[in-house]
Amino acid sequence: MRRTLISIALSVVVLAAAAGLIWALADQQAPPLIQINAQVLGPQAIGPLPPVVAPPGNPPSSAKIRLGKELYFDPRLSADGAISCATCHDPALGWSDEGPTSAGIRGQLGGRRSPPVSNAAYSPLQFWDGRSPSLEDQAKGPIQNPVEMGNTHEAMIQTVSGISAYQTEFKAVYGEGPITVDQVAEAIAAFERTVVTTDSRFDRYARGDHGSLTPLEKEGLEIFNGKGHCTACHWGPYFSDGRFHNLGVPPLDPEKPDLGRYDVTKNPRDRRAFKTPTIRDAARRPPYLHNGSEKTLESLIEFYDRGGGKDPNLDPLMVPLGLSKHEKAALVAFIKSLDSLNPEVANVKPIDPRDLPR
Repeated sequence: MRRTLISIALSVVVLAAAAGLIWALADQQAPPLIQINAQVLGPQAIGPLPPVVAPPGNPPSSAKIRLGKELYFDPRLSADGAISCATCHDPALGWSDEGPTSAGIRGQLGGRRSPPVSNAAYSPLQFWDGRSPSLEDQAKGPIQNPVEMGNTHEAMIQTVSGISAYQTEFKAVYGEGPITVDQVAEAIAAFERTVVTTDSRFDRYARGDHGSLTPLEKEGLEIFNGKGHCTACHWGPYFSDGRFHNLGVPPLDPEKPDLGRYDVTKNPRDRRAFKTPTIRDAARRPPYLHNGSEKTLESLIEFYDRGGGKDPNLDPLMVPLGLSKHEKAALVAFIKSLDSLNPEVANVKPIDPRDLPR
């Protein structure tokens, strides 16, 4: 009997505590959803991008960054002296190009859109298929790609080594010794790590300035983090998961479809999967997707609203969204709020060829 009474008493206490907790929760005012979403985007907290961490083997210096910037804008790294890194990664075009795919030496067209250099320092892998593990490794690729800069590393080094001012600058940064491909790549990567967009109207909003976004943009944030399903792949300060997804993007050449990440991993699950791009500054660099097949933000959102394209390996994250016309407009407005306000990034001007080292 005593045990029964104790059990009943404990039950009453537990029920009373639960009722009190329910009452307390009901009595509290839940914070506005936007405030919750401003703190967490997907599985990683958002806000201005953290400081860039340079690899131990390539510490930055002002002299190295200046050298890297000159090399970045120097078309003499290409076989015909016409193509520089900036040809396909132009500051005036969101650090990409006009697309839909990029034109290299002798007007040859590649099969993919130029990914942006801005904020690439935060991407764990480079290129649409992730075949490069670092900015240093990535910087070497286009120089000897026959469709891009069409040169060889040996010929490029011979050209750079024959420029007196470059000899002086490389000596100041790297000391005595011959100029190497690794040094060229390290300098370019050091410059690219300065191309970081830590300030936008969204960043100001995330830091607490809730007046920096319009009502429509705030609604777009809600949709981005909710019904729009965008944070399935575009999360964190970089607004990308750094992973690879098959969106069902129609190939430019159905007879020779681009297999994307599969060409690197040979994993059947990676067929036609491509890296998630950052949406920072996305409004500045149409067209969209890895092959530039969507010309505007509006058409891109229509593509996602349909659940992507048709592909037997379509990522299961791609689902029809059922967005209204107003919700689509709000999403576009929010994405535009991610345009950079950093003058050192947004207003970078190419180096005039006459001002390059001689």
